[in-house]
Amino acid sequence: MPQISRRSFLQTATLTATAAWLAPRTMFAADDPIAQMRAGGITAKITTQALRRNVSVLMGSGGNIAVLAGPDGKLLVDSGFATSRPQIAQALAAISSAPLTTLVNTHWHFDHTDGNEWLHGAGATIVAHQNTLTRLSTTQQIAAFGATFPPSPAGALPTITFHSSKSLSSNGESLALTHYEPAHTDTDISVYFTEADILHCGDTWFHGVYPFIDYSTGGNINGMILAAQRNLATASAKTILIPGHGPVGNRQDLAADLNMMTTIRDAVAALKQQGKSADEAVAAKPTAAFDAKYGVGGIVPPDNFVRLVYQGV
Repeated sequence: MPQISRRSFLQTATLTATAAWLAPRTMFAADDPIAQMRAGGITAKITTQALRRNVSVLMGSGGNIAVLAGPDGKLLVDSGFATSRPQIAQALAAISSAPLTTLVNTHWHFDHTDGNEWLHGAGATIVAHQNTLTRLSTTQQIAAFGATFPPSPAGALPTITFHSSKSLSSNGESLALTHYEPAHTDTDISVYFTEADILHCGDTWFHGVYPFIDYSTGGNINGMILAAQRNLATASAKTILIPGHGPVGNRQDLAADLNMMTTIRDAVAALKQQGKSADEAVAAKPTAAFDAKYGVGGIVPPDNFVRLVYQGV
């Protein structure tokens, strides 16, 4: 889930524990990891990476933020932490003096929507899947964090929603917004910048670390795998892929991460079919071959990723 900058977010691994998935304990040992992540946003350093045509990505506060700039104004994909407003505003001003016009949310999680209210106040119309509006409008819980999120203020809510797909046009770019079947959550969408050939995958892709899957709001491991397969089918060798968290990558990077998820899912499913408990599945170390690459620094350590997978197979 959240990433303050890829590096500082991954440092929140020091807050994680190898506690069991089930209540009363949660996956995360910090008393209030959500508050700590938001606090980290105050000093987050924003990095701007120009991609292709007039699309850039801001990294450093919550999920990766795509920016499409031009004479029609600035369109953003995701809004980061509200506590990073000064840094995000400065980064946006450095890209273009054009006004904010549109904000697209890839899903409901706070690290992608926390800045909605101030960006809406600055002129952005918010677009998202209908499920994102539903989640943001009502009290939500994420069991893994032991966190409860109250309804968002009216100014943070999407006012344009859709169910399966939606097209947008801005600054000479055609954008295709497409809903995934439940994957990371039940609110996930991709955003494809057609002419630039750039695909924002939201949190259906955590690049280079074990992904967080929010079972509390509809996510599951099989959906994550299906989403990755769909992303691969959409992308060509030239497509630039923006993950929800981690560095910008390409089709080869995503294929490697899909192989990791599929291999571990199949191994954990076999253990569960053998009657192994979650603890026994963890003890079998089905992630061992991948831990050196994916198990260092991420918010989901290997044992907890096994538990997430076990829950969904």
